[in-house]
Amino acid sequence: MLPLIRPLFLLLLLGALLAGPAAAQQPALRQRALTSKITRQLRVRPDATPDFVNVNRLAYFEDKKALKAIQKAEKRKNWNAARGMLEQYVARFGIENFYKNNQMLWRLGQLFERAGNEEKAKAYYRLALKHHRQDVRKIQLYYDSLEQKDADLYVPLKTYYEIVEYRKNIATFRPPKGVYTNMGDGINSEVEDYGPTYNDETSQLIFSSKRKRRGIHGIIDEDLYVARREGESWLDAEPLPKPINSPYNEGSACLSKDGTTMYFSRCECPTCHGNCDLFVSTFKNGQWTVPQSLGMNVNSSAWDSQPTLSRTEDTLYFASDRIGGFGLSDIWFTYKLKSGQWAKAQNMGPIVNTRESEVSPFYHPLYNVLYFSSRGQLLNFGDFDIYKAYRAAGRWQEPINIGPLVNGRGSEYYFTIDAASKNLYYARSEEKQLKNLDLYSFPLPMEAQPLATTHVEGTLIDSVTQKPLGGIVSIVDVDNGIEVASKYIRPDGSFDFDLIDGSKYVMLIQSPDYFTVEKKFDLQADTVLKLMTTSIDYNIPLIFRNIEFDPGKATIRPEMHSTLDRIVVFLVDHPETRLRIAGHTDALGDPDVNEKLSGDRADAIRKYIETKGKLQPNRIESFGYGSTEPLKDEVTEEDRRINRRVEFRLIKPQADQKPADSGAGSGW
Repeated sequence: MLPLIRPLFLLLLLGALLAGPAAAQQPALRQRALTSKITRQLRVRPDATPDFVNVNRLAYFEDKKALKAIQKAEKRKNWNAARGMLEQYVARFGIENFYKNNQMLWRLGQLFERAGNEEKAKAYYRLALKHHRQDVRKIQLYYDSLEQKDADLYVPLKTYYEIVEYRKNIATFRPPKGVYTNMGDGINSEVEDYGPTYNDETSQLIFSSKRKRRGIHGIIDEDLYVARREGESWLDAEPLPKPINSPYNEGSACLSKDGTTMYFSRCECPTCHGNCDLFVSTFKNGQWTVPQSLGMNVNSSAWDSQPTLSRTEDTLYFASDRIGGFGLSDIWFTYKLKSGQWAKAQNMGPIVNTRESEVSPFYHPLYNVLYFSSRGQLLNFGDFDIYKAYRAAGRWQEPINIGPLVNGRGSEYYFTIDAASKNLYYARSEEKQLKNLDLYSFPLPMEAQPLATTHVEGTLIDSVTQKPLGGIVSIVDVDNGIEVASKYIRPDGSFDFDLIDGSKYVMLIQSPDYFTVEKKFDLQADTVLKLMTTSIDYNIPLIFRNIEFDPGKATIRPEMHSTLDRIVVFLVDHPETRLRIAGHTDALGDPDVNEKLSGDRADAIRKYIETKGKLQPNRIESFGYGSTEPLKDEVTEEDRRINRRVEFRLIKPQADQKPADSGAGSGW
């Protein structure tokens, strides 16, 4: 069910790790083997996020004696002792401490920064920002300055799509599979459609919709609908039968892996404890049983909805705006006791939850990865964004925004994916419009992939000046065609991506200042790359040493293709840049014949580039100068070889330059 959306606070925050019960050990050997394989595949390095053991034990922790000892150490400038005691104190925080004693989080971050432990410092700064209820602009600016060297500088979505379109002109680079696609009128309606859950066993999508009206006053009746997949197509959605749907409102379902158990939310019913409660039903003898409430251990007197099962199906995560949480709504969890009953619900803690709203959790069916929607994390592209959080070393790690290919300027909720992590299904609304939620589906991009945990980082340096270069980095997954959002290179020349281990990639770095850098690599482990290239001087023509023709001929040789293709890529990537090609010969032979031969060679190169890049003819000019513009007096055969050349001059948009004149060329 949709949460009650409160006004957005001034600060958009990032966020989070967390806690939850350990997954129950599987008795079956086959399940243990699968779990072991999954653990090996999901290689997540624990970060510096702390753990808080009292979050679900105490509302507020206070130890006046310990506080006096910390103050005494601070007064004596005994920073190591103060840091150790304060860390122990903060580790015992209850939920209320995070906003009542928020300054302690900030101070602890400062003490860790003083000690040179920047990772732990940033972990506590993040907590302070996510749970601060006062004006935190100064704190935010300071934290941003620390994060600047590691910030992800995603290119605008419009620029990304332009890059994709340019790539389609060159067969060498297979374009990504696609962008988000509305699931169509067979599933979506004119009102809100959201809350999808996909079941691999039954190939069915169950979702919530407000399309039904009841009574003479047309009261909205929110129900659960199911659409079945046949091949690549979806059959028209149909409402689930009674007793799942009722005269009350139902929504936000999740299914067990075998499709026989359904957890969902029912609202405003006579037996509900609060606004919405969680219910369960099983499929027996061809029909669903009468739904049963999960009871007061799980449900509260507030709004409880949007359940999702852990991969072992012994833990249930859900969203609730009950009193006693961190923010407007939080992610909570419950787990099965030996008796088969559900334990008292617990809060996931201050890493995942913030002082704002966290909703619509989704647990990956194979991996310990939790996806959820939030408007309280530090990196945010719009209103609500979708994040993923890994579980490692017994704790939930800092949530990661799954990037601009999913998260736009509007709101994204109810993320769900299939077990193979190929396709995602989620609800989104356009910017500043909350009442037009539709369901969308498209291939899962790299940032959202659960196995994208292998780190690739690199720097791009000018080979002459040794200074960092800027540009846009794009990565193509050549094995799977998975999209990877392009990023700008940081001011220090650095960039990084999290990719899937064991896959083949092509890295493309583009800029108007140099030819596209292409790097192919098979990813086997965390990788550090140092790339070098030479900046283009638009005032000096480029001379490529492998551009040589057979004597007396103007036929493009196969060994020229790789160099000419670099020029093609550059012109495709920079559609307003023009090119002038000048052919030159040595002084042997008839001057008129040489002039025609040099012109034919320049024309042959022009036609190759225009055809390969599908370029407009007016972007390239070609000239033949014969032997009239030698670079050297011809005394030796080496002198004649130097004079036999083709010069390429790139012309910036609106640049006023004359056709390629003589000058010292850049050797490539």
